[in-house]
Amino acid sequence: MTSPVTVRVTHRYSVSSERVFDAWLNPALAARFLFATRTGNILHCEIDPSVGGEFTVTDRRPTADGDESFFDAQHRGVYVEIARPHRLAFDFNVEPYSDEPTRVVIDIVSMGPNLCELVLTHNLGSDETAQVNADRTRKGWATMLAQLDKVLTTRTWGGLGGFKGPGSA
Repeated sequence: MTSPVTVRVTHRYSVSSERVFDAWLNPALAARFLFATRTGNILHCEIDPSVGGEFTVTDRRPTADGDESFFDAQHRGVYVEIARPHRLAFDFNVEPYSDEPTRVVIDIVSMGPNLCELVLTHNLGSDETAQVNADRTRKGWATMLAQLDKVLTTRTWGGLGGFKGPGSA
């Protein structure tokens, strides 16, 4: 048996730790960054934000063979710790890739009123699959954390009275 494979990703945000933490448990926000890929489409995001509660994010992705077919990946988790706004931990698996859950821990350190750092640690286990998927998993989490940054810091025009956006009459 090989040693456990742990992936660690860090990202700094220019918003409060509460905003970062809450985004992980808010289905409307989570669907905009959690498991969202450039070529995929989030079809469903359901979150029960309680210890023992579950989340499911369904992502429709193109198949690897290059034709126009798709498959649905089911990202599932069960919350094992929720300590707002500093720690979130869940057991996680992705169907059809894995039936065995792995542990993800998110620690958020406040560095000021509008600055925090998130450290995501994912214990992939110690089997051969964990070794093979470590780099891809690290890149996937890094992409999600960067997308979360965009979700939290991008201003929307919807609340500005009178502005209808480009191309509107």
